Amino acid sequence: MTPSRLNLKRLSGALLAAALFVPSAQALDLLQTWEQARQHDPQMQVVQATRSTVQAYEAQAHSLWRPVVMGSATVGAMSSETRTTGAQFAVGGQPPMPGSFATSASAALSTRWSLQAKQPLYSPERQAQQAQLQHAAGVAEWRADLAQQQFMLLTVQRYFNVLLAERQLQVLKSQHVAVQRSLTEAQDRFAIGDLPVTDTHEAAARASGLQAQWLAADSELQMARQVLAESTRLPTETLKPLTPKAAESAAASPPLDQVLAQVREANTGLRLKKAQWDVARQEVKKHQARGGITLDLVAQAGRDRLSGDGDFGPASNTQSQQMVGLSLNVPLYTGGYRSAKLQEAVSAQAQAEAEYELTVQQTQQQARSVWLALQTGPARLSALQASWKASTARLDATRLGRQVGDRTTLDLLQAQNDAAQSELGWLRAQTELLLTRLQLDALTGSLSVQSLQGLNAQLAP
Repeated sequence: MTPSRLNLKRLSGALLAAALFVPSAQALDLLQTWEQARQHDPQMQVVQATRSTVQAYEAQAHSLWRPVVMGSATVGAMSSETRTTGAQFAVGGQPPMPGSFATSASAALSTRWSLQAKQPLYSPERQAQQAQLQHAAGVAEWRADLAQQQFMLLTVQRYFNVLLAERQLQVLKSQHVAVQRSLTEAQDRFAIGDLPVTDTHEAAARASGLQAQWLAADSELQMARQVLAESTRLPTETLKPLTPKAAESAAASPPLDQVLAQVREANTGLRLKKAQWDVARQEVKKHQARGGITLDLVAQAGRDRLSGDGDFGPASNTQSQQMVGLSLNVPLYTGGYRSAKLQEAVSAQAQAEAEYELTVQQTQQQARSVWLALQTGPARLSALQASWKASTARLDATRLGRQVGDRTTLDLLQAQNDAAQSELGWLRAQTELLLTRLQLDALTGSLSVQSLQGLNAQLAP
């Protein structure tokens, strides 16, 4: 045997060992993957930060109708001079006498303090602002829920990406080993004149092509593992996903009308758009004509004191004020600002309404597409499984036919490729169907950890 053929056989043996070798790392189930991603992925930190704003919005809404107390104090140097003429004075029952008086203080010490409490009683603008804050809390809550659902779907997709990349690499390795065997056989038979040289060239070309595919698949697997590892903070060598069970029966889907009704009622994205529309409606109320009217209960107290030396000797002046009453404010003219803000708010409300209706249409279209995929998914899986079995049987028959001379090397290579692609197509369809079920749960607003538990039960090592 020539050295080149010996090297080929050694390479084939090494590839076969690599294809059959499976590390002893424990399989990682889907729930463990989600829990690790939920704790470590930065995207979940964004979700938690968004959710934490809900309480802040609610606290702001409650505070709008509580009393407000303001205090102020000032101290400084001040000069003051007053002069009054035409005044009258009366002392001890004597008739009033005309006179004048003057005060003066230079470089005097001035102190002032005041305390004011105000309780809002009536304000349409404040009422609209409170409703806006409550709807804003809903917007934050729905936005966090939507981001969490999308991240959950993304985590499952990353999990299956690793699984598919692993299986693709294994299939390509096994296929490469088989082609190398065919190449060695073709070379041996060509040496004794049993096969033409074209069979050797065809097998060599297919082997080189598979080697290139193998290298690309290996890079794809490394990238898929790295993405999942960065999300879960798990070592890449522990990322061994479970495989869908072949005999798992498909869960029955609810009727389409029921699905569409659930989408319109419970879809998280629609609830988010509805809350944004409510915020826009309250903005219109804030800038309507009566929106600026306010009525407040007001209580205030204050004191001003000035003391120092002046033109007439030492001087001191103290003033104190106390008041309890009602304060009514009515905007009469704002230079067109309020009407312009109203026009802007009306346009924003119309835009929010149109965006909501558009989202309803798009979401229901997605729900129809996902529902149809679930209806046809089991039949598609059965057809792909039958295709895989038929391709395997065809490969066995082609291999036997080539041995007796009824099939060519090219026929055998093509049969090997078809069998490998059929296996990958069946596995890919299985993961797509499982992911589609989660997508339907997301569209109907029911995607949760329980959904992952149900999917995880359909996986096995």
